[in-house]
Amino acid sequence: MEENKEISALFHLLDDPDAEVYNVVSTRIIDYGKGIIPNLENLWENTISEEVQERIEVLIHRLHLRDLSEEVVQWDKNAHQDLLTGALLVARFQYPELATATVYQEIEKLRRNIWLELNNYLTPLEQVNVLTSILYNYYSLRGAEVGYQHPEEFLINKQLETKRGNAIANGILYLILSELLDVPIRAINIPRQFVLAYFKSDYDFTRQSTDSLYKAEFFIDPMSGQVFTHKDVENYFKRISVPPVPSYFKPLSNKRIIQTLLEEFSKCFDTDKTRYKQQELMGLAEMIVEQPEDDPNIDVDPPPPTDPE
Repeated sequence: MEENKEISALFHLLDDPDAEVYNVVSTRIIDYGKGIIPNLENLWENTISEEVQERIEVLIHRLHLRDLSEEVVQWDKNAHQDLLTGALLVARFQYPELATATVYQEIEKLRRNIWLELNNYLTPLEQVNVLTSILYNYYSLRGAEVGYQHPEEFLINKQLETKRGNAIANGILYLILSELLDVPIRAINIPRQFVLAYFKSDYDFTRQSTDSLYKAEFFIDPMSGQVFTHKDVENYFKRISVPPVPSYFKPLSNKRIIQTLLEEFSKCFDTDKTRYKQQELMGLAEMIVEQPEDDPNIDVDPPPPTDPE
């Protein structure tokens, strides 16, 4: 953007110690939109004040956030909330210039490798074994407990780059591939867990059900791809002293999954210096509008046990 007198004057006021003046200046700069980012980057490179540099970084972040917020709202309004698109939106909060083509290429390679091993004669367990084998053995994806000291483990671009993600990120990747391959796997709302379930082929995901527990063939831990039985899960509920009510086994919508990702990711920013990011991520989560009956509370803390037995 060509720098005019007003932009030059605003830039000169970025070091003003008066908070009210800075708020007015920053709001006016944000009003210019993303086109002013190159000017801000040039100013950052030619400034020696660390305080001004930090203010510039925050302004650039806010400019990216404004665009991202609009895209989240649009994703929410779509007829179908694509899970991969939602995961990429979350990743772009931290990496606004993310080249999404690389992610799509990696996903397609994984999809094709799994598809080559699938056929119509496989049992549900055999289908899942193919998915798990490609993802965790051939591709060498590793699982990590949900830890808020490692924000990159929530983000699909870093997950594919490092082949390491936490239970939520790995679960989302598993769900993305399952949807692309028409394998009926969905996330469910077991307390303190992010767990996947393989549903029977005649399950109608559009209908409310009071006996969802008995519709799932088995359950999958996205940390490792390990399969759990109904008995394993019943034992887990006994261990945590929580009754296994039907709502815990109801498939979660893609909206709710991305809300969960945003909410959990926000917990990585819990210092005085970064808490503004936590608030922004929670704000993005609130832009996703769920129907009350489809909005169960997901609790993935503390980390899931490795063996429900």
